[in-house]
Amino acid sequence: MNKHFFLLIVVAIGLYTQLLSQTNKNYEFRGVWVASVENIDWPSKKNISVPDQKAEFIRLLDMHQQNGMNAVVVQVRPAGDALYPSQYEPWSEYLTGKQGLPPNPYYDPLEFMIAETHKRGMEFHAWLNPYRAVFNIVKSSIAPTHLTKIHPEWFVVYGTTKYFNPGLPEVREHTVRIVKDLVARYDVDAIHMDDYFYPYRITGKEFPDQKTFEQFGNGLTKDNWRRSNCDSIILQLQRAIRTTNPRVKFGISPFGVWRNKSQDPMGSDTKAGQTNYDDLYADILLWLEKGWIDYVTPQLYWERGHKLADYDVLLKWWNEHGYGKHIYIGMGIYRAGTNEAWKNKNEIPNQIKELRAYNTTQGSVYFNSKVFEKNPNGWNDSLRNNYYYYPALVPPMPWLNNDSPEQPTIEKSGNNIALTYTGKLQIKGFGIFVLPPDKEVKFINGQLVQVIITNKAATIDLTNIPDSKDKRICVATVDINNNVSPLLELK
Repeated sequence: MNKHFFLLIVVAIGLYTQLLSQTNKNYEFRGVWVASVENIDWPSKKNISVPDQKAEFIRLLDMHQQNGMNAVVVQVRPAGDALYPSQYEPWSEYLTGKQGLPPNPYYDPLEFMIAETHKRGMEFHAWLNPYRAVFNIVKSSIAPTHLTKIHPEWFVVYGTTKYFNPGLPEVREHTVRIVKDLVARYDVDAIHMDDYFYPYRITGKEFPDQKTFEQFGNGLTKDNWRRSNCDSIILQLQRAIRTTNPRVKFGISPFGVWRNKSQDPMGSDTKAGQTNYDDLYADILLWLEKGWIDYVTPQLYWERGHKLADYDVLLKWWNEHGYGKHIYIGMGIYRAGTNEAWKNKNEIPNQIKELRAYNTTQGSVYFNSKVFEKNPNGWNDSLRNNYYYYPALVPPMPWLNNDSPEQPTIEKSGNNIALTYTGKLQIKGFGIFVLPPDKEVKFINGQLVQVIITNKAATIDLTNIPDSKDKRICVATVDINNNVSPLLELK
């Protein structure tokens, strides 16, 4: 073979592979964390009015929808409190400025947020902090009904924060009650917990659980006992979610390093100072392997080429340890401008390209929401106009639900087509796809260009379908679990 021709082939393959990694996918998780603790994202202040709270959340959703996002991960239990009416925990101070004080005029913020999110066809993942009870023991507002007042024996102080003691069975039972109540009363799509299991170590200070260990250690080393406490709460929560509402997903967003290779041959080639397994006592791999969680969102907030924790190294490692569950990569967009790497406008786009090269990664979640308001490095524009130009559905989880909805019935009147769903499944709406004329009518050959949100019927105008010139136009029913019917050709 001619050497130059061979080089052209190699270059062409490389360009094709790069193109594939950039292609907008019909299934891709695109989420944003919305933090309420310390009013990081929402509400912007503790005591803003109810109309302003609602207006802020609507603006937040509209911005992320325009950026192509299809999910929000909203912190509804920041510190043993609630951004919704709860019989178990008081209203959050981050909502009204004083813990235990309900909104005035009264409304249910969680019900409102879920409704607005679903109205846009987006998923709502309820984010809970499992063990933080008082964010700051000096400054935080504490209601008389807060559990630290009712059951002070359940808590320990470490640094300036008060924590539920993870070693106590009654603490785990309480957390299960909270989650079961949420899943039973609200139409959440998932329960989500972040990296704060046992807290990050404070130099020179030991987490004060020696007495509990002596009581419940049962012959284990303290480290293994702590890990078993975290294992127990995850398994209990998984069972509670499955028995209460089987369609609700359970996800964890751990610190980005499970273990370093220097600590374990299975670990990543990193040099992190603290790790999930050894310091936070969260054995994420066990939870994935056992099927106790449905997705993992490792917080890979480092840049590509980082000396201690390289994004590319960790991305590859997590893709090799997903155990068939979904992997959504936690992206550190909040780091924009903090060093030379994060001043580079290509850092986030390159990270997206890299994760899309793995068929075992299903998407991204960005921390945090407020950063997007500044359009750092023009990344909002990059998402809207390129990487998330087309909409995407949240990837379904066949181990939870694999029912395929029926195709819609259609009634044509010129270019107007009435779509109606007559099946028994609860649906999210209809997906409109375009295909090249020479391709078979299959989901894999189509490009999703529009999602119409409805629980039964809609009317579309074929002349208004995006990017449909010289293309075949098809429709599919999308159910609430993101399963899709076979495509039905309209033109």
